[in-house]
Amino acid sequence: MPKIRTHRGTAKRVKVSANGKVTHRHQFSGCGHILSKKTRKRKRNFRKDQPVFKGDLKRIAPMIPYLV
Repeated sequence: MPKIRTHRGTAKRVKVSANGKVTHRHQFSGCGHILSKKTRKRKRNFRKDQPVFKGDLKRIAPMIPYLV
């Protein structure tokens, strides 16, 4: 039986925490430009990773079989 290939694009964008939660960067974060109108709090929160939603995890899990 051949090994399952990991989807490299997904593996670069997703991280598994010590507790087994799958996290990713904020989508549509907009933290690259037009930062003057965004509050400090909003920009600070973009730096944090957020957990992947349960519905999306069903899609992502087969792409990263050895990480999940």
